[in-house]
Amino acid sequence: MRIGYVSLQGRGATDACIAAVVAELQGAGARLAGTVQTNLDRAKDHPCDMDLMVLPAGPIHRISQDLGPGARGCRLNGGVLEEAVMQAALHLAGADLLVVNKYGKLEAEGRGFVPLIAEALERGTPVLVGVNGLNLPAFLHFSAGTARHLTCTSAEIARWLSGQPAF
Repeated sequence: MRIGYVSLQGRGATDACIAAVVAELQGAGARLAGTVQTNLDRAKDHPCDMDLMVLPAGPIHRISQDLGPGARGCRLNGGVLEEAVMQAALHLAGADLLVVNKYGKLEAEGRGFVPLIAEALERGTPVLVGVNGLNLPAFLHFSAGTARHLTCTSAEIARWLSGQPAF
């Protein structure tokens, strides 16, 4: 069972890291399942739009919803995220790696990508997960101490995927 995670400071840093690593892995011929997130900036008084691309090549889903100016609640459209999870599941068989762009609030509640992560691990497919600081304790509890913290370099992630030591 191999599960690794990336957790970087700064808005969108983990998403950008995972997207860059995915591009390199796909360029090297890796077969990937999962999702990659892109954040599109909006006007200064509105948060970004969040788009999720299902690997290996789409479709792309807008997982954020516009709640209007001054809204403070979660902008995630959970139904759209669940649809992306179902589409990602179609590519798990034969994948070299499952990429989960974010272990977020839904995953911390046992939903979202959690069943797909469990299925990948049962199949012996490595899983790479992006985790923000807020959800890191829930992710570490979920992974029961088996997750390996990875820096955001394609070389380290490639070594981890191949089972080679990182030093």
